[in-house]
Amino acid sequence: MAAVRDFLQTDVLPAVEGRVRFHTRVAVNVLGMVERELELGPAQAAEHAARLAELGVADDAELAAAIRAGRVPDDGPLLDLLEQAVRAKLEVANPGYLAHD
Repeated sequence: MAAVRDFLQTDVLPAVEGRVRFHTRVAVNVLGMVERELELGPAQAAEHAARLAELGVADDAELAAAIRAGRVPDDGPLLDLLEQAVRAKLEVANPGYLAHD
């Protein structure tokens, strides 16, 4: 994947314009996201599952139901879980955004 991304970025992107250039940039970005998901995803999923377990729920759907029912206090542990979930998504989708913290 890295080789394809590098090829598109260094060889193809400088040689194309307009619509093809835009779609090449999109492809480069998507490949970067897939690379990061493959690298970071398993650890992120395990950490998220551990945080869910600390709140006494098995998955995000159960957490949402517990929040709606008022069974989860809206304090530290929940806020930590939500913040870390957003950070994990940004680490994959747009890690540059986190550099502005």
